[in-house]
Amino acid sequence: MMGIERFDKTACFIDEGKTAGSLIVLCMKTYETASDKPDATANGSSMAGRVPLWCKWGFTAFMAVLVPVYWTKYGPTNFLYFCDAALFLTLAAVWMESSLLASMAAVGILLPQLFWCVDFAVELSGHHLSSMTSYMFDAQKPLFLRGLSLFHGWLPFLLVFLVRRLGYDRRALISWTGLAWALCLVSFFLLPPAGATLPDPNMPLNVNYVFGMNDAVPQKLLPAGWYLVVWMLSLAALVYVPTHQILKKIKKS
Repeated sequence: MMGIERFDKTACFIDEGKTAGSLIVLCMKTYETASDKPDATANGSSMAGRVPLWCKWGFTAFMAVLVPVYWTKYGPTNFLYFCDAALFLTLAAVWMESSLLASMAAVGILLPQLFWCVDFAVELSGHHLSSMTSYMFDAQKPLFLRGLSLFHGWLPFLLVFLVRRLGYDRRALISWTGLAWALCLVSFFLLPPAGATLPDPNMPLNVNYVFGMNDAVPQKLLPAGWYLVVWMLSLAALVYVPTHQILKKIKKS
């Protein structure tokens, strides 16, 4: 029988420069549903975990390297990017075997990260599509840091794997959209805008593109506040909803 679903919402106040370990736990302090747990077999024993141990430990080991390196090189506000938020959701998803958490990360970053893969492949071939992955070929940046950033390329495929294993939770659209909008508001009101002069050039600015697509200068087409509103609505309508529609068709394996 299904258990009673639990969902606790926890307000998360992010102070610039303070610990960003709570960055994702913006909308939730997680719940568990019976649907996110393995079914019981006829004799009462539990089925083997739906996420293989190699996946759980491999991803955990990667995060154990990435988090301290990124924290040291870029600072805690770097973890407010959508892609970094998705990393923490994925880490929780693989251990809790939570379809909601895996689905949220997939809804949020599947399309943008697939475009990252395409842009990277084009840059690798010696051509140019956009500036999204140009930093991967910047010799001024340490090769190790650029290597860690390759997670943008494999994370979407891992998330599809997890959604196939755990199933797609349709609540992911609303849950991720709420989280993403909260991150946009934090980035707009608390973090440096595009074109800001920072004491450390590695510190993130224009996080989640809330001031425009160019980090060097804010966009001029709209007043900043109106641009933020248009950007947030566009993310939901043009990225999250289409991804949601695609993921609903994925059959649980």
